Formats: sequence, structure tokens, C-alpha cells
Amino acid sequence: MKCKFLIANVIGVSLLLTVPAVVWGAEDGAALYKKKCANCHGASGEGKPAMKAPALKGTTLDAAAISEQLTKGKQGSKAPHGKAIAGVNEAQAKAIADFVKSLK
Repeated sequence: MKCKFLIANVIGVSLLLTVPAVVWGAEDGAALYKKKCANCHGASGEGKPAMKAPALKGTTLDAAAISEQLTKGKQGSKAPHGKAIAGVNEAQAKAIADFVKSLK
């Protein structure tokens, strides 16, 4: 009886730790996008032509390419994308990239 209770508790705790992490990751991508990207690329990824900031909604880049551009920059790009975005680590860049790919 104690063994079944212990196993049930371990499974329950595992679910509590795992499920929110997935949900928080999605929220973090949206929050990070809002903080780091929305000023130039728009709240919905629509871009801002007056700033010559392209739309990100519907981009043909895959999430890995977006993440790499955020963490390493892209040679020949105008600021700030010529180099890595300050204060964005690889996990955060992946969360932002996943959020950008979710924009419809």
C-alpha cells in the first residue's frame, strides 16, 4: 500500500514539475518577444515599415535559424541583428523563435 502511494506521489510531483515548465516556456517566449522584439517588429509580428523592420509573422525561416540569428547575429544585417541580441541566451532565443513561428 505504501509503495503504491509513493509511486502515485512521485508521478504527481513529476507532472506538476513538467507540465508548468512547458506552459511557462510558451509564456516566456511571448514575454521575451514583447520585451526584446515587439518595439521594432510589432506586437503581432506585423513589422514596422517606417523603421524598416520586417514582419516576422509568416517568416520562411525555421525556428532554428531564428534562434541562431538571435544568439549569433547575421553578418550584413542592420543593427541590432548584426550581432547577438544582448541578454538573450540559447533557451530564451529558442522560446522567442518558437513564439515567432506561432504567429499567424
